[in-house]
Amino acid sequence: MELTAVGKRYGRGGRWILRDVQLAAGPGELVRIAGANGSGKSTLLRLVAGIERPSTGRVVRPGAAAYVPERFPPALPFDAASYLLRVGRVHGLSEAVARRRSGEWLDRFGIADRAGTPLSRLSKGTCQKVAVAQALIAEARVLLLDEAWTGLDPGARAVLDEAAAERAAAGGTVLFVDHDPARLAGRTSAAYLVGADGGLRPAQEPPEAVDPGGPVMEIEVDVPDGAPLPERLPGAPEATALGGTAVRLAVPAAHSDALLRSLLLGRPAVRVLAVRRREEER
Repeated sequence: MELTAVGKRYGRGGRWILRDVQLAAGPGELVRIAGANGSGKSTLLRLVAGIERPSTGRVVRPGAAAYVPERFPPALPFDAASYLLRVGRVHGLSEAVARRRSGEWLDRFGIADRAGTPLSRLSKGTCQKVAVAQALIAEARVLLLDEAWTGLDPGARAVLDEAAAERAAAGGTVLFVDHDPARLAGRTSAAYLVGADGGLRPAQEPPEAVDPGGPVMEIEVDVPDGAPLPERLPGAPEATALGGTAVRLAVPAAHSDALLRSLLLGRPAVRVLAVRRREEER
């Protein structure tokens, strides 16, 4: 995905929201877009999604994009399950695959029991879970999350953290905006700041908030074809070769679930040999 000299303004004499934006992000990248309120972060994501056209420059995407908007319209004439099914079909999924993925994400967000409830009768938080699910079922090459964590309960936020990392681990390109500066800290591949002038410049990521003295999990895996594991995995695990195609990954326990999901759902395919808590330094 690449933006070249992209600018955006509304009307011939309007103020430039974005100006001369250069951005390149490849498969497996998880990218934070930061900036003050009204700086143009949401505009940038809409340009990448193809919802809006740039006033200048060019946007190139490697494939279809899935987008979670800053505001999700709940007053749609569907229940949660039928809405997700229709979105899945729009993304080109078969009916069977769309139904299966919809059910999986409703279950993962803990709202499977509300699959048949009209969107207009769902709480704001539950609607936001549906808004997130409609983008995740696509497994698109580009995933765009615009304040997608807002309105979610802590458990659902953790699920979305894992989902974003999993999509990147599976080869997707993920761009996200969130008001929490520590969101996905330690997992991102890059961060950018939209300035007051509408330009985009690299930004420094905050350190990962993990207790260095906390529990560590060791996950031993075998990669049958000997392919290298992705460079960036949830929790930035420490890898140790065990001989042959086996590898031991040591990761803070807080990230072990996300790491396992990334390994099992991503590429290359791996076989999990063992999962244990590290008791003593080897």
